Amino acid sequence: MADSLGESAEVRPGEARSGEARSGVAVRDLGGGVRSIAVPIPDNPLGHTLVYMMDTDRGPVLVDTGWDDPGSWDVLVAGLEACGTGVGEVHGVVITHHHPDHHGLSGRVREASGAWIAMHAADAAIVRRARETRPERWFTYMAAKLTAAGAPDEHVAPLRGGPRRRSTPPGLAPALPDREILPGELLDLPGRRLRAVWTPGHTPGHVCLHLEEQHPARLPGHGRLFSGDHLLPEITPHIGLYEDPDDATVTDPLGDYLDSLERVGRLAPAEVLPAHQHTFTDAPGRVRELLAHHEERLSGLLSLLRQPLTPWELAVRMEWNRPWDQIPYGSRNIAVSEAEAHLRRLVKLGRAEAVAGSEPVTYVAV
Repeated sequence: MADSLGESAEVRPGEARSGEARSGVAVRDLGGGVRSIAVPIPDNPLGHTLVYMMDTDRGPVLVDTGWDDPGSWDVLVAGLEACGTGVGEVHGVVITHHHPDHHGLSGRVREASGAWIAMHAADAAIVRRARETRPERWFTYMAAKLTAAGAPDEHVAPLRGGPRRRSTPPGLAPALPDREILPGELLDLPGRRLRAVWTPGHTPGHVCLHLEEQHPARLPGHGRLFSGDHLLPEITPHIGLYEDPDDATVTDPLGDYLDSLERVGRLAPAEVLPAHQHTFTDAPGRVRELLAHHEERLSGLLSLLRQPLTPWELAVRMEWNRPWDQIPYGSRNIAVSEAEAHLRRLVKLGRAEAVAGSEPVTYVAV
C-alpha cells in the first residue's frame, strides 16, 4: 500500500467524477481509450485505488483491481458498466504489484471473465509463498523480527497469541498470476503499446507501465505512465523491508526505490496515472522532489543516530504523519520496517554501522 501510516489522499475538485451521475461511482474518461475507476479501500484514509481500464482490440484490460471486499467489488462492477462494458468482458488484468489494494480483486475478475492475470516474477513469487506459508509461520516470523528490532514485549506478545492475533493475516490467499510481466518488453495487448518498466522498491516486483502512444490531448512528453504506487503526486510510498520468512537475503529496498525513481524520471512521460490520488504531469520534477525528500530524511536519521538506537527506537523518534502514540498497532510494524530499510541504506552507504555486541542490535552514525 502507499503510505500505510495513513496520509490523507486528496482528489482535486472536478477530478474522477465524470461517471458518477450514471453509476454512483467515480469514473473518469482520460481519453485515448483509457478510463479510471475509484475503487474504495475499506477503513483506510487513502480512500480508494484508481483502477484503470484500457480498451484493446480483444476487449478491456485492467491495470490493478482494488481491495478484495464486497463493497469494493460492487464499485468495480458498477464502474465497468459506467464505462460501457462489464466485468465478464475483461480480457486481462495487469498488476503493478502484489499488495491487496491492487491485486485483491484479481481472482474474482478472472472467475467472472476468464481473464488472464499478469505480474512481475518477483511479486508472483511472493504471492506463491504467501499462499503456501501457514499463518502461524508468519506470526512467528514477525514476532522474531520485531524482537530483534528492539520492540517491547507488550508489542510482540499479541503475535504470540492474544486478542490482537488474527486467524489469517490479510493478503495470504491472493490469486496466482498466469502470465509474467517481463521488464522492458511490450505486453501482449493487441492495438496498444504498453511497455513494462521494472521499478523495485515499494515491492521487489513493482512495475510501472509506459503507454507508448501519443497523449490524447497532445501534452508534451513521451506517452503516459501507469505508475502504481511508485510515483504519487503528493505522498511517498512506504519503503520497508521485503518480508519473507524463508529468505534471509539482505536487500536494500530504499536503494532499489531511488534507482527506480531515476529510471522513471528519464522516461519523461507527458502524464502520470498513479494508483492513488490523481493524475499529474512533470514526472521528472516529482522525481526530483522525492529524491530530495529521501536524502533529507536520511540526513535527519543520521542526526538521531548520534546515539546508538535499535530500529524500534529509531522508528519511535522518526517523523510520521501523526504522533507515535496515535499510530495503530499494525502501522507501527510497518514503521519499524521502514526504519530498518533506511538503516540498511545508511549502512550500505557507509554512513552508519551496527554496534558490535549489541543485543538487540543498535546502530550509530559514522
